[in-house]
Amino acid sequence: MKTMNIGLVGVGGMGSVHYANYKEIEGCQVAAVCGGSKRAKETAEKWGLPCYPSIREMVENCDIDIVDICTPTYLHHDMVMESLDCGKDTICEKPIALSLKDAKEMLDKAEQKDCMLYIAQVLQFTKEVEILRRTVESGVYGKPLDACFERLSACPRWAQDGWLFDVNKSGLLPYDLHIHDLDVIVSVFGKPQGYSMSSCQGEDKSYPEQIRIDYDYGKFHVAAEAAWFNADIPWTARWRVYFENGMLINDGSTLTAYQFGSEPKVFDTSDQVMVSTGINVPPCGWYYNELKHFLDCAREHRPSPNVGAGQLLTVMEILEDISAKWRK
Repeated sequence: MKTMNIGLVGVGGMGSVHYANYKEIEGCQVAAVCGGSKRAKETAEKWGLPCYPSIREMVENCDIDIVDICTPTYLHHDMVMESLDCGKDTICEKPIALSLKDAKEMLDKAEQKDCMLYIAQVLQFTKEVEILRRTVESGVYGKPLDACFERLSACPRWAQDGWLFDVNKSGLLPYDLHIHDLDVIVSVFGKPQGYSMSSCQGEDKSYPEQIRIDYDYGKFHVAAEAAWFNADIPWTARWRVYFENGMLINDGSTLTAYQFGSEPKVFDTSDQVMVSTGINVPPCGWYYNELKHFLDCAREHRPSPNVGAGQLLTVMEILEDISAKWRK
């Protein structure tokens, strides 16, 4: 198996997570770092890697098979376009971009250059979502009747340089947190027929601190809530889906199916490989599974079945509409 050489763009929290996981994946290595900051240069030196100020210079001077972009959201479009212009398969952290137009440009460019573009919607690589999808597709508990998703956090005051609170750089709460659940909702249940939304924020805030959305699928509804609360609450990420003949509940640590007339079924959602993240996510196998999957797909020059173009564009279309309504 050929060793895949990775050019890592961005060495902040998520870049460091990707680096740690690549060290655990057989048949790959980070060969170079791209970044112009003092931190990037110092991190590259610590890792014993060359550091380049641009993607083009990195791929021209190093044998790079795939570029992995882990920079703040507002840099994704231009950096992905640069990588694709260099003819490189590219991994990009979520969200793909901050507008539907930019997302389409990126996907079109990948097709024009015959390159693969993989977007790191990490929940698609968790056992919980795999089991949810299988449960819905099999109809083992009948049709879904109702669902609820929650993704709640204390306000991320740890964000460097305040870019996360700039709507033009991060897209704020919808693009930072809600996108995870929306991506799952769209991939499992399809595109909703419509939605209604409410939000709240303190008078001293320039951004929504909490959004609550009801997605309409006709007789089936999905509620979703995301928040950056001005309170030091525990991180909360959980969901439940009610079916005709049972309920599936992910409480954030355990996934359980409940029915009348039988004992609750607790699913094994453990990962074979667990890697420490160094961020506000406990050690897990999510990123390992995700990055290994993308590298396997790249070796065969095929798109990822887990995160398709149609799914990405539907999510971006909804997020753009949500953002426009909030700004009104």
